[in-house]
Amino acid sequence: MTIRRLLLAAPLLALPLALFSADQPRWFKGNLHTHTLWSDGDDYPEMVADWYKRNGYNFLGLSDHNKIQEGTVWFEIKQPVSLKGEVVQRGGGAVLQKYLQRFGADWVEQREVNAKKEVRLKPLAEYRELLEESGKFLMIPSEEISSSWIRPKTATEPQLGGPVHINVTNPHSLLTAETGDNALDVMRRVLENVAAQREKTGQPMFAHINHPNFLWGITVEELMKVEREKFFEVYNGHPGVENNGDATRLSMDAMWDAMLTFRLTELKLGVVYGVGVDDSHHYHDIKLGKSNTGRGWVMVRARHLTPESIVKAMEAGDFYASSGVVLSEVKSSAQQIAVTIQSEPGVTYTTQFIGTRKGFDARSELMAAPTSEKQPRRTLPHRRYSKEVGAVLAEVKGTSASYTMKGDEIYVRARITSSKPKVNGSVADEVETAWIQPVVVSAP
Repeated sequence: MTIRRLLLAAPLLALPLALFSADQPRWFKGNLHTHTLWSDGDDYPEMVADWYKRNGYNFLGLSDHNKIQEGTVWFEIKQPVSLKGEVVQRGGGAVLQKYLQRFGADWVEQREVNAKKEVRLKPLAEYRELLEESGKFLMIPSEEISSSWIRPKTATEPQLGGPVHINVTNPHSLLTAETGDNALDVMRRVLENVAAQREKTGQPMFAHINHPNFLWGITVEELMKVEREKFFEVYNGHPGVENNGDATRLSMDAMWDAMLTFRLTELKLGVVYGVGVDDSHHYHDIKLGKSNTGRGWVMVRARHLTPESIVKAMEAGDFYASSGVVLSEVKSSAQQIAVTIQSEPGVTYTTQFIGTRKGFDARSELMAAPTSEKQPRRTLPHRRYSKEVGAVLAEVKGTSASYTMKGDEIYVRARITSSKPKVNGSVADEVETAWIQPVVVSAP
């Protein structure tokens, strides 16, 4: 280890050696979706990664929009501007001073070209050695493939469109965005590109669908039909992604249940796992309404802290998503789901086992168009499904809970809700929650 790495690692809190025993799979905490100055984040990549390492994360993917952090990029420090009453200077001022203080003037590369002040954005290959520690902290290459769909205006409807963002974890090389006239086609083509790169290179990687409700760009009817889909974000810490839906559109939880129900029955497609992420962009203004760190993550049970081991465990569904609730044990089989919660004093916990039974009411109805938005709707309407789709099969209070399958369930998943308010949540009145991956019981 170099002197620089020793100095940078010195302030890190010691982690228990038992956590890193090589004898058994262990839990690793990670975030797979966040941003830096390489795209629309407001801090340098080393600074962002340093925050996650110092706050107990074991792995991190910096997923900038349509970029892989490689090559030579110089970031221009422009003059401060006033934006919504705030003075903003991306990458400059106090932000640059913090960067210099943390990593030193010999590391931070600056220059002036044609009276323009620039700072070099370090690629992952250069800065990862400052932060990575075997068995303790890992940087995983990542990209947010930011595509969109646009449907031209017709005589009967206005122009429609929306974002289609898909993260790829551990790509071999840059994957390009796609466009089309519907979200389903765009998702299919992006996921096919990811699969083709994996097959060609042999590199383990996976994609997950980001924030379907961001600008209401993707409906669940489109999501459920994507053949190669394996993961989606059930929780995203960005305040603008509408995790909870609204009166006219489904929540992420409701989308998950509709996807699982129809993929496993009528569509004959596979299970979809739920991921929790930060999607952080703002690292200096910490408050409600900003996209900050520490809101959502995954806890992955893997044997090794390597990209290959993390990908393998997640593809097997051996992980859970969380916005604060920590589990000491998760046991899932075709016969039972059981969880043990790492409790906190004065906090209560409720575990709901959620699923759809055979013979469910498959009817749905078109939800009413939004009436409170300033702009006319530019996306597709949602559908509402019966209460038998994603029903609460059982509810258990306390720090341990289990559900034994009756045999008529199509799938069962679990959601643990605590009474503890989420510190700096993505929305007001949020409480800490965890989501356990679904078990397919007996799909028809």
